[in-house]
Amino acid sequence: MLAMENTKILIVDDDTDVLETARMFLKQEFTSVTIENDPTRIPRHLELTDYDVILLDMNFKKGVNDGEEGFQWLQRILKIDPQATVVLITAYGEVDLAVKAMKLGATDFVMKPWKNQKLLGTILSASQLRKSKQQVQQLQETKAKLVHDMDQGFEDFIGESPAIQRVKELIQKVADTDANVLILGENGTGKELVARAIHRQSSRKEVFISVDLGALTETLFENELFGHVKGAFTDAHQERPGRFELASGGTIFLDEIGNLSLPLQAKLLTVLQNRTVTRVGSNKAIPIDIRLICATNMPLYDMVYEKRFRQDLLYRVNTVEIKLPALRERIEDIRPLAEHFMAVYGKKYQKSGIKLSDPVLKKMARYPWPGNIRELQHAVERALILSDSSTISAIELLVHTPTIHMDSGEMHTLDEMEKSFIIKSLEQNKGNVTQTAQTLGLTRTALYRRMKKHGI
Repeated sequence: MLAMENTKILIVDDDTDVLETARMFLKQEFTSVTIENDPTRIPRHLELTDYDVILLDMNFKKGVNDGEEGFQWLQRILKIDPQATVVLITAYGEVDLAVKAMKLGATDFVMKPWKNQKLLGTILSASQLRKSKQQVQQLQETKAKLVHDMDQGFEDFIGESPAIQRVKELIQKVADTDANVLILGENGTGKELVARAIHRQSSRKEVFISVDLGALTETLFENELFGHVKGAFTDAHQERPGRFELASGGTIFLDEIGNLSLPLQAKLLTVLQNRTVTRVGSNKAIPIDIRLICATNMPLYDMVYEKRFRQDLLYRVNTVEIKLPALRERIEDIRPLAEHFMAVYGKKYQKSGIKLSDPVLKKMARYPWPGNIRELQHAVERALILSDSSTISAIELLVHTPTIHMDSGEMHTLDEMEKSFIIKSLEQNKGNVTQTAQTLGLTRTALYRRMKKHGI
């Protein structure tokens, strides 16, 4: 019933009796039924509403039954909306004209006088065809966007530090294989960037599906990754493929794999071993052909020792392991990264030409950047927005924490520095975890983990 309620219908016929009869019947099934007896007003209707089905009479002048008007208006409608679904209304004896019109782009036809159930069935079929056309168009646009995104330099990493050079070398070696890759690194270090770079340089360039496992609840896990069949649960009105099926032939990127519970780890392991998925509500195994890339900021090896992560799953996902350095471990890359983000956001906010002063850049090199590149990116964007001069010379505009000393020598270890920084950031944000996470360039989950780690 929901699909019928959402269907918008336009009926165009010069016979008011036909219009009223059709409207009265169809209003029992659909909430949106528009009638029109003047075909010249069709363009106006199409400007105002995106109709799912248009019922169009073939003749509008008395005594004329050659169908020419119907052909002309059909072509006009399809010129305005090439995806329009037009069902012709024709009298007995004009079937040959209707067949000709279908060759010109009409979807179907109904003969007057019609049987109500036949009319209803024709409209529902036409509406479903319209939705299928829209889905195909959406998929084509999505594919085009994915290809465009893949061409936007995901393989390029800003910076020439030895640490990032080692990462680039590993990407080049592993990319054109089907080896499973595990990317380790703190939040904000660019794990998805690496995954996309591997995919782009591989032979599996068609599909890249990214899944944030940390955002999936236990109940959503199977539905999202494996899909479901119609009727599998209350809201399963139609079949839906899961992410693994969608990624078949390409790459699937499972981010935050360390967040999975042991039962979900077992289900994932079964899929990876068998290379098949079974949709929720079905017993049929569907083969998949995927390249697997996983990522996490959690200590998986420690978790294996603590029996919080399956050892067999770890062996399955890390044929090749890439460890991403934290930004504080590639200090020489801070300047080129900052200048890159200055150029990007300078263009976005029409503030090109603003520079970072040398003293600020030196202080940035001593700052620990607990949120890594993501924090640096947010800091530069914020500084540009707030800056009123051609040079950013106040470190406060960047780190948003004026009471925090930038001299890392005050702390004995990086952990102490990070703990102190988080505490002071929380104080400045009056304990608001969401706001503090945004300030640090972290997700709420990542900040909570760091707070737990430091006993905050």
